[in-house]
Amino acid sequence: MLMAEEDHFARWDAADEAARQAVVECFTAFDAAVNERGSIVAGEALAPPSEARTVQPGPGRAVTDGPYAETVEQTGGFYLVDLPSHEVAVEVAALLPPAYTVEVRPVVDVVFD
Repeated sequence: MLMAEEDHFARWDAADEAARQAVVECFTAFDAAVNERGSIVAGEALAPPSEARTVQPGPGRAVTDGPYAETVEQTGGFYLVDLPSHEVAVEVAALLPPAYTVEVRPVVDVVFD
């Protein structure tokens, strides 16, 4: 689950204590719902896009400062969860803070021969 929000970092910095507490309550409800149905394998908040370095494709693999794409929507964090189905993952993703766009994707098992 990738979580993004328009101007995420500026909004968090400007949020008052009540707004921050509301976000924490959403994360608490999400954590409880996942743990009732499966488990959280990993999850982290990410640093601001200004701290990103992007390794470009092609010969020489140039490295540029900043995120891959210019956008106002910023990925602020992610969860890797183990749940019984994609549908359940989508269901619990709806518990994350409502300002976030949440992209839910299954993990692909990659087999190398």
